[in-house]
Amino acid sequence: MRDVAVIGVGARPTGRLADCGLKELAYPAIWNALDDAGVGVDDLDVAYVGNSIAGLLTGQEGIRGQVVLQHSGISGIPVINVENACASGATAFRGAWLEVASGAADVALAVGVEKMFVDDSARTISALSGVSELELSQMGMQFTTSYAIHPKINLKARMDEYGWTLEDFAKPAVKNSYNGSLNPLAQHRKPRTIEEVVQSRVVVDPLTLLMCSSISDGAGAAILCSADMAKRFTSKDTIRVASCVLRSGHYKLRDYDGPDTATLCAQAAYEEAGVGPEDLDAIELHDAMAPSELMLYERLGLCGPGDGPRLIDDELTTLNGRVPVNPSGGLCSRGHPVGATGLLQIAELVTQMRGEAGDRQIEKRPKVTLAQNQGGLLMGQDSAVYSTTILTT
Repeated sequence: MRDVAVIGVGARPTGRLADCGLKELAYPAIWNALDDAGVGVDDLDVAYVGNSIAGLLTGQEGIRGQVVLQHSGISGIPVINVENACASGATAFRGAWLEVASGAADVALAVGVEKMFVDDSARTISALSGVSELELSQMGMQFTTSYAIHPKINLKARMDEYGWTLEDFAKPAVKNSYNGSLNPLAQHRKPRTIEEVVQSRVVVDPLTLLMCSSISDGAGAAILCSADMAKRFTSKDTIRVASCVLRSGHYKLRDYDGPDTATLCAQAAYEEAGVGPEDLDAIELHDAMAPSELMLYERLGLCGPGDGPRLIDDELTTLNGRVPVNPSGGLCSRGHPVGATGLLQIAELVTQMRGEAGDRQIEKRPKVTLAQNQGGLLMGQDSAVYSTTILTT
């Protein structure tokens, strides 16, 4: 396997983009990535395009990637369509990485794009329910509800076990809202207080509205090439893909007492990259619901059980802490266009590692970073897919 570099990234501001379809959403992200990499269309050998719910919302099935890329002037090369819930973009990135690492391609494009606003929020919610096991929707379990009662999350149980409070659940949202206020690409750019988050409308007890990611349109892209070719295209710092791990959820989670899938995925990524959690300089993680960030601190090995809120209290995961988490603002502030999220995480980390993040730039430029992404829900009450990617300079 060859060493692989990310030589270009692109993203567009996320939000409610009524006049943009998939093609229009993806175009600036793709061309920003191409221009950033110094790569021309003729240099591309293959493209992977991640999207989760456009088939359900727009009726466009099967060839979404070809449609999106043709609009951006890219045709003739192999195009692989990727549909993998909220990890569609991360899975597209992994596919592009494998193409280059294996030697099947020298230069690859990964794109994640999602159009969620269709003037009917009920349709969007129904589509999101459709990317979990169908019986869950038939039982009336919505995605947000699953976070509240998920056996490995179960927020009220964590309150009883750890003494966590609603204020603790709000802390990641407050931290990330500040980061998002500095990010011109973020959907929500207003810093929030603990009181605002706790007192916002209850969605599913104990989750409130401002603890939850919102419906969002957006796109992200990355250009990957073999590391020994990187300097042919760009003089920017070489960002290497140290590991890229994808796992499916555990179908017997209710009866399983071992490490959960997020932990196993992270452990495999650490081993492959030859690093540990103590080596990380920045993290983008899947805070679809703010309290999940506290649990993911544990899963990623940043702290022991129940210690998540302390990391924020001690400013270890704030923008200029020891290991900043979600400098982009995360899913709750930057937005969660589900099929694009994995690539938006990669774009943020590469931007931070180059020192190009502007007002939200981490003071000590990161050298080792991690992107954690997941999506879908199985009847066994585990997420359907998990992804962990580690980047190094």
